[in-house]
Amino acid sequence: MTLLSVERIEAAYGPAQALFGVTLDVAPGEVLALLGRNGMGKSTTIKVICRLLTASTGKVSLDGQDMAGWPSHRAARAGIGLVPEGRRVFPPLTVEENLTAAARPGDWTLATVSDLFPRLGERLGQRAASLSGGEQQMLAIGRALMTNPRLLILDEATEGLAPVVRQEIWAAIRRLKAETGLAILVVDKSLKELATVADRAVIIEGGRSRWAGDFAELTPTLTERYLGV
Repeated sequence: MTLLSVERIEAAYGPAQALFGVTLDVAPGEVLALLGRNGMGKSTTIKVICRLLTASTGKVSLDGQDMAGWPSHRAARAGIGLVPEGRRVFPPLTVEENLTAAARPGDWTLATVSDLFPRLGERLGQRAASLSGGEQQMLAIGRALMTNPRLLILDEATEGLAPVVRQEIWAAIRRLKAETGLAILVVDKSLKELATVADRAVIIEGGRSRWAGDFAELTPTLTERYLGV
């Protein structure tokens, strides 16, 4: 069974084409790693999935429904939760206000998010602007979970964070996989950490899907060819 299906999408920014037939799919409860060097089209693919950018050709479906023409808020209400690159929280609002701003009914509440990230539970009345970078990233993840999504998209969720904070976030992702039926699409550069959570991987190069398979089949030759500097 497939929750998210992306079939040969192409997309452009004005006259500059960025995607040339990207294909991927994610099943319920599965963790898919979307890999590629910087500038290869990973974030653009996520924008198309979240309806922040319109594909010129191809098809994106959620639970069998064609998402063509959907605005971004409809994609969110249908169950896509996005944690964007860059810790985009609402600085003037408190932690609690950030978490509840887009909350929808479901298993994820202030209590369950605080259990996943105890630091947030200790700082519910604190303004987001006063949090550390790692705490802001936890807040961004918690906010996405509070929408009670069926698919969680993590775009470079550990980028630029201190090692100890990165480990906390990876531990949370592993817990999400082990304890929930949430489908997760994750973009990250840490193959070591991805190996502890990812079931499969798709590699994008030059806006094209170049390789797809079980994460365990990602050999050093493939990583050097498509992911090496």
